[in-house]
Amino acid sequence: MASTTPRKLLAMFTFICIALLLSSSWVQFAEANVCQRPSKTWSGPCLNTKGCKDQCIRLESAIFGACHSLTCYCYFNCT
Repeated sequence: MASTTPRKLLAMFTFICIALLLSSSWVQFAEANVCQRPSKTWSGPCLNTKGCKDQCIRLESAIFGACHSLTCYCYFNCT
């Protein structure tokens, strides 16, 4: 029994190290710099998120768009 304990500890240590490496790469992805600003081309109240998104991408070179508080917001990669 004593010989299996170091193997179990090594396996747990390896698993924890791999989990930490994977989680740090996800954190970097989640912290991508994305800036938002009201659309410069949308007019009127924003009631259609799909339309807002399509217009932001097509006309303003945004990566995404969405309606918030009746305003169309476009999202860009911050530089």
